[in-house]
Amino acid sequence: MSEDVAMLYDMATKFLEAEIAPRYEEFEKAESFDRDSWRKAGAAGLLCASMPEAYGGSGGTFAHESAIMEAISHVGVDGFGIALHSSIVAPYILLYGSEEQKRKWLPRMATGELIGAIAMTEPGAGSDLQGVKTSAVKDGNHYLINGSKTFITNGQLANLIIVVTKTDPSKGAKGTSLIVVETDEVEGFERGRNLDKIGLKSNDTSELFFNDVRVPTANLLGAEEGQGFVQLMQQLPQERLQIGATAIAAVERALALTIDYVKERKAFGKAVIDFQNTQFRLAELKTEATIGRVFYNDCVARHLAGGLDPVTASMAKYWLSDLQGKVVDECLQLHGGYGYMNEYPIARMYRDARVQRIYGGTNEIMKLLIARSL
Repeated sequence: MSEDVAMLYDMATKFLEAEIAPRYEEFEKAESFDRDSWRKAGAAGLLCASMPEAYGGSGGTFAHESAIMEAISHVGVDGFGIALHSSIVAPYILLYGSEEQKRKWLPRMATGELIGAIAMTEPGAGSDLQGVKTSAVKDGNHYLINGSKTFITNGQLANLIIVVTKTDPSKGAKGTSLIVVETDEVEGFERGRNLDKIGLKSNDTSELFFNDVRVPTANLLGAEEGQGFVQLMQQLPQERLQIGATAIAAVERALALTIDYVKERKAFGKAVIDFQNTQFRLAELKTEATIGRVFYNDCVARHLAGGLDPVTASMAKYWLSDLQGKVVDECLQLHGGYGYMNEYPIARMYRDARVQRIYGGTNEIMKLLIARSL
């Protein structure tokens, strides 16, 4: 972590502790953040940190995005959907968008005026993106988009959505295109339910419906149709590394909380940490967390150098999210009955951890991708 990245981490931590953490319970109950929080994050420089300054960003790298993600997890406000907005949605526009598209959308994403989402998953197409049915049919200089999406992060608040569509269903994966929809400017777009999830309650996750939604053909990402599947595959390693970032940060927070707890909690006349079982379990978890941190940092270094391959990214996503599940579970156990009480942070961490092994491609899919390289 270079000096500027460390400074950003400290600044992000202070902002989140002052502006977000005091209201986090409110957001959990509302099952959504509010737009004011996004605008404040934008004003603090926490949105689009890796986007060039020419487009309203901070001119950083994925290391800066990682610092913000880790601060979010260390502070314990994991439902704030900044990571998807800044290091998944914005890079698609930067890497595949035209100059006009970049100047139109990225500065407003950096301020929080536009909140980003990417609509991949459908009721009948999850990890298998080739099964997407949402269509985009040309009508003059516009597309008519029809279809439905589900499990869309930031879905209730997002007003800039990259939609995975089929512009030519006869070509399979080669008929897939990414089209940007500004929801404030179209008719026929409808938000469905804010889905009732086990964890990450404060992050709005929605069904979206597109009924003859008319958008300009200029909203296509890429020089021509049919590039969407390749674009998705090129960006999935960073998405999976992002899941690794939140996983290792959650592991570190769970351990810190638990060590503090077992030093204070008494059982049979002595602190819980004085029992050999507690010491051995924490020694094992601390070792695994250290291994995970070294692996994650190495992946980030490779990614910054342009050398993070999809297989290693899949390893990071699967192994670190598995580790998160294991460590949080063990830490909850060391809390005893109090670990099962919602007033203790470890209980929320337990619920929030479970989805990490599912989204971004299930861990079973990660293992298939790794196996193909053997």
